[in-house]
Amino acid sequence: QVQLVESGGGSVQAGGSLRLSCAASGYLYSGRRMAWFRQAPGEEREGVASIQVGGGEGTVYADSVKGRFTVSQDNAKNTVYLQMNSLKPEDSAMYYCAADGTHFWPVLSLRPRDYNYWGQGTQVTVSS
Repeated sequence: QVQLVESGGGSVQAGGSLRLSCAASGYLYSGRRMAWFRQAPGEEREGVASIQVGGGEGTVYADSVKGRFTVSQDNAKNTVYLQMNSLKPEDSAMYYCAADGTHFWPVLSLRPRDYNYWGQGTQVTVSS
């Protein structure tokens, strides 16, 4: 059974930083893609960053976070991170980790439909 467990959310002031973690278990980690999404109340789920895991190094980011967010991985821990710097109030949302359990060495994607495993989410609130 695949489980994705996020942690690291919280409340910060604008300009601050947070690091989110997503630990994957029961998941064949090699040659896959994982991603971070976010969803604010009343908004659609938005792809933030995607990363090749388990042997790959590719990453892709939404334009809204380029230069401020960095996605990374620790293969030994089957864990993906999202370092968020220079946070803005508009970054406030529930952040979700997602994993693709269907494809091997796929093209990176920020589309929710390309991921079939999801974590429970962690809240990020940025105050001005």
